Amino acid sequence: MAKIKLELTQLQKDILHALITLHKKKGGLIKGKEIAGFINRNPGVVRDQMRVLKVSGIVRAIRGPKGGYTPTTKAYRLLYTTKPNESVRVPVIVNEQIMEDLTIEDINLPSITHLGVCQARMRIAGDIKKISTGDRVVIGPTPVSELIIYGEVTGREDTRNVLIIDIKNILALPKDIVGECMSSPIITVNVNKKVSDAAKILAEKGIYCALVRDRSKFVGIFTLDHVAKAIAENKLDKSVKEVMRPKIVAVEKDTPTREALMLMNRENARFLVVTDSSEPVGVITDQEILTKLVE
Repeated sequence: MAKIKLELTQLQKDILHALITLHKKKGGLIKGKEIAGFINRNPGVVRDQMRVLKVSGIVRAIRGPKGGYTPTTKAYRLLYTTKPNESVRVPVIVNEQIMEDLTIEDINLPSITHLGVCQARMRIAGDIKKISTGDRVVIGPTPVSELIIYGEVTGREDTRNVLIIDIKNILALPKDIVGECMSSPIITVNVNKKVSDAAKILAEKGIYCALVRDRSKFVGIFTLDHVAKAIAENKLDKSVKEVMRPKIVAVEKDTPTREALMLMNRENARFLVVTDSSEPVGVITDQEILTKLVE
């Protein structure tokens, strides 16, 4: 029997995201009215879509006054969540610094009619006391709508781990592919080179990172973060091999930039190798993708 690849509509993705979020918060069965309220849709529309999702094995439905819906493992898989108790990580950037230990659990956008006066309430997983009123923030990309939200912090509710943000702009991720904004040719450093000498190469080229080469093979990534750590640990005279990240994450050059950002997020990487039929042809950083967004 031929396998059929299920393609969700945007509305179905929104419904699933709402169901998973509510189920994570409350547990048990989630009412259709709750989902409709979460995504600001008519309950009848949600019920119609739930019939389709139930037949497809994406949700379970229990009838009756105490009934409702629960997501199946298939629902999590379709929304790029590997485990039912693990939410999709949404990046948080504060004053141009990526906050590795923070992620967004819930975003409430009451109105986006006038961006200049729109406030969002965002529930954070992590220590929000690191963030202060007046800080500039960038949130995203979000897992369902693939949006990036730019704003300024105007308040904080520590007891609920909620940030209140004035939204300055909202961007949908573009349809560009990584091959259009990658850097080429690839800059490399030798695996046996001293950290201090490799750092000079990054400085001379004005780049954040470089691939590490061992003869004809790429064996890792060397970044400015590794330089900073080497300085702190007095390892500038050690080899690049001792401080590099021995893992390379690669994408084909026709990969959409939005997918590249999500891959960076999942792999905790700020740097991807771009390939053409599995042959390395360039590199791309999260900064280069964000610069493309600004353009």
